[in-house]
Amino acid sequence: QVQLVESGGGLVQAAGSLRLSCAASGRTFSNSGMGWFRQAPGKEREFVAGITWSWSGGSILYADSVKGRFTISRDNAKNTVYLQMNSLHPEDTAVSYCFLGNRARPDSWGQGTQVTVSS
Repeated sequence: QVQLVESGGGLVQAAGSLRLSCAASGRTFSNSGMGWFRQAPGKEREFVAGITWSWSGGSILYADSVKGRFTISRDNAKNTVYLQMNSLHPEDTAVSYCFLGNRARPDSWGQGTQVTVSS
């Protein structure tokens, strides 16, 4: 029902930056949560960041490993979520997956985009 298309992955040197985008199409709701997980080689998929919105307020949540370096934002008019990744480490190398819905049980996933950080 919902399509999530990621873009912005690539190769960057340590301490560099990348900006990921995830555009949702189909049946979505402006108050749905959106965000990112990632999966590095040999590791389980882990939550990275999420954002919600409502007219009474919204919330943002980051994993401890990225707090202070990554910034998530959302354009509800475009049903698009962004992840600005600064001060990247080689340990950030992973496939990043966009999600829509509750982070505990997402309704939809994107196909994933590779983020590679060289030493």
